[in-house]
Amino acid sequence: MTYDLTGKRIYVAGHRGMVGAAVVRRLARESCEVITAGREVLDLTRQQAVMDWMLENRPDAIVMAAARVGGIKANSDYPVEFLLHNLQIETNLAEAAHAADVERVLFLGSSCIYPKFAPQPIPEESLLAGPLESSNEWYAIAKIAGIKLMQAYRRQYGRDWISAMPTNLYGPGDNYDLETSHVLPALLRKFHEARARGAAEVTLWGSGTPLREFLHCDDLADALVFLLRHYSGAEHINVGSGQEVSIRTLAETIAEVVGYQAELVFDTSKPDGTPRKLMDSSQLTAMGWSGARTLRAGIADTYASPPWRER
Repeated sequence: MTYDLTGKRIYVAGHRGMVGAAVVRRLARESCEVITAGREVLDLTRQQAVMDWMLENRPDAIVMAAARVGGIKANSDYPVEFLLHNLQIETNLAEAAHAADVERVLFLGSSCIYPKFAPQPIPEESLLAGPLESSNEWYAIAKIAGIKLMQAYRRQYGRDWISAMPTNLYGPGDNYDLETSHVLPALLRKFHEARARGAAEVTLWGSGTPLREFLHCDDLADALVFLLRHYSGAEHINVGSGQEVSIRTLAETIAEVVGYQAELVFDTSKPDGTPRKLMDSSQLTAMGWSGARTLRAGIADTYASPPWRER
């Protein structure tokens, strides 16, 4: 199928986040109108407010990039917010989109939806095949509910709504708060500050052995526009780079980009999380999308962007 974006009004929910901002940048290259609404205008956790806004603005398509996100510590400390707020965002947007007869909705999930010990690389059919990683199950359950919600609207109302599952993301606009960030931005900040202080050591959570895949947010945005145009299936689609590295290797790559070598200290009292997480993105590549940059190039691009270039 081909969904022509020309002349369409596309609402990007969560446009100030890393992913939403990347989608807005990518859609700027298309002949469409991008609609946004900041939190000061629209609180996505408020059902009636979302319904009123949607019926007034009536977009043709929606990219649901809005979510409450964070790393292992944030998920552990705030399970209610990670489950409740994400469920509210998803259900409010879906209900309002249906009421406003929105043609296309693209829901964004996360690779954490998959079981802790899923086969590697992880195929889409691994969903619900085993227990989740306990350190982020609250967020994962909310995202699984979002996928099923898209499928339910397809089944009951014939809605052409789809879901995409990105791997671990990074890039401009990432969260660099050490209390709530994911591993790549946290390490980028740690090495940047170590260089500024002349510190001899950088401490990492866990053993450094878990394997992770990373995708630049602008590469994800390009893949999402591709899916918005060309995908119309009920099942979610994995979006990954196909490149995996250990946390130790990630730290060493960041050290090279930042230009500062420090001794790596591993705090094994902290959790590792899932031992390995590599997405099987073969369905996406078979459809014709490719273009993920290398990890080192992506980290270098990120480090050359705000806030780092201003420091």
